[in-house]
Amino acid sequence: LLRQRTYKLPRNWGGCCDSGHINCHETGAVEATGHKVITTKGVNGKLTAEALLNTLKVYENDESREHTVMPGGAYISHPTELGTLYTKKELTALSKICKEYKIPLFLDGARLGYGLAARDTDLTLSDIASLCDIFYIGGTKCGALMGEALVITNKSLCKSYLSMMKRHGALLAKGRLLGIQFDTLFTGNLYFDICKNGIDMALYLKEELLEKGYEFFIDSPTNQQFVIVSDEKYKDLKGKIGFTFWERLDAERVVIRLVCSFMTTKEQVDGLLAFF
Repeated sequence: LLRQRTYKLPRNWGGCCDSGHINCHETGAVEATGHKVITTKGVNGKLTAEALLNTLKVYENDESREHTVMPGGAYISHPTELGTLYTKKELTALSKICKEYKIPLFLDGARLGYGLAARDTDLTLSDIASLCDIFYIGGTKCGALMGEALVITNKSLCKSYLSMMKRHGALLAKGRLLGIQFDTLFTGNLYFDICKNGIDMALYLKEELLEKGYEFFIDSPTNQQFVIVSDEKYKDLKGKIGFTFWERLDAERVVIRLVCSFMTTKEQVDGLLAFF
């Protein structure tokens, strides 16, 4: 949830779940710009329509709201920070609230390809484009050399956008070279096919670890898998394989994150499994 100065957007309100990427893993970047992330309790890593609506109503009904932070926009990521996915019904509900309160709905799509390629998902790229005011298509995590493709579907947000980009050092002189990557990725079914590989390898990894008796922190259908290991196993794995410490589950167990990508091979997964 981004704070907006009252003289710019007097009625712009919104929210972000507590596990949202901008809240947990951006080293306070939003706050460093003079805004503030306002969090709500997430469910399986997702911002719910109920939580968003409650945040907006609390601010609206606060008689002392001139002393509090004004909500400015709703932030979600797909997949979420926990590898879970929004359904079309969930995204539609969030979009409806944002339109009612006249706030933008922003979808972080750094791993969007893996969300769209996931099995049994009912959310398409067209759905996202019609329900979100602004989103971006992940490039570097999905096969591109660098860059992301920002898509603004709400034209009211485009005013002076190029000037804002240049002022903040984000307007590249040879930006067309970045565009060529996305032109290639969206030729045929390439973007979806290569991301499907990351899904297939992650689910294969998950199945094999389940066979070995490991438990998972959350049921993720995407390329991120969150495995529960003992302290002893955690110490044994450190320095031998690449993984991310996620959180301590209790006094004896921790959660680690394993991620497969568009270029992960079955041989690499089998090599990883040998350490478990």
